[in-house]
Amino acid sequence: MSGVVRTVLGDVPATDLGAVDAHDHLFLRSPVLPGHELDAPWAAEAELRAFAAAGGGTVVQWTPRGMGRRLADVVAASRATGVHVVAATGLHQAVHYVPPLDHVELDLLPGRFIEDLTTAPVRAGLVKVAGGFHGLDEHARHTLAAAAEAHHVTGAPVAVHLELGTAPLEVLDLLCGTLGVPPASVILGHLGRSPDTRVQREAARSGAFLAFDGPSRAHHPTDWRLFDELAALADAGHAGQLLLGGDTTTAAARSVHGGPGMPYLLRNLRPRLGAEFGEDFVVQVFHRNPARAFALARKESSAVPDGA
Repeated sequence: MSGVVRTVLGDVPATDLGAVDAHDHLFLRSPVLPGHELDAPWAAEAELRAFAAAGGGTVVQWTPRGMGRRLADVVAASRATGVHVVAATGLHQAVHYVPPLDHVELDLLPGRFIEDLTTAPVRAGLVKVAGGFHGLDEHARHTLAAAAEAHHVTGAPVAVHLELGTAPLEVLDLLCGTLGVPPASVILGHLGRSPDTRVQREAARSGAFLAFDGPSRAHHPTDWRLFDELAALADAGHAGQLLLGGDTTTAAARSVHGGPGMPYLLRNLRPRLGAEFGEDFVVQVFHRNPARAFALARKESSAVPDGA
């Protein structure tokens, strides 16, 4: 295994990530979640410490531009805890931005994504964008195109929020078919929220990575299907494409506030996965797969960013 992953403290060998929470949030703000902001630096650091105590090595924060990334605080938390953190650039669905972005702002996205990935004081390591509910609206198509352009320049992976787990095939058709992003540089998020194993297997056949996340109160009705979905995909030969993340989006969901939080993946889910699928599967999902999924498609400077 080779390649580097771009963290907020600089590029690190992909083999040095340790156990990875492939989709989570240390900081997050959205008008869709009023009163549930993740904005406390002490809580972010405490959550990273709890994750490290459970055996965690890296957290991938999918918070995109304009949603309270607080990158300076991410850097501080990473330094204080020794946990690698991969930050995101990109843009979420239009509903998360008030006032809405106009066409001029949308046209500037490729350059802004590329700057975030290459020359910003704290550099991102992936592009996070979003599809729509059972389809792609104009905003989604615009941001996916910007993400593809940024990938072609930087080699950064593209992570896609699937609304309630829907429209993965439409995303792949545009992102990989029309826009030319290699499927191995695409991560499809929230697939478990639409537990259609046939669609999941079809998406897997593209070669993209498949990210399952949780647990959560909002999506508890589908959380319990996780093992059946993982088994179906592994049996179909796709174990090498599976990723797992916590996707903590509210303060109440953090372990430091009594929720499952980031440590749940390793304290609760990991031993159950080992008992069900074997230790090699666990190492594959938490170590080997993320090392490939989040590696830059081409290596740039390994220096720590200025000001980080």
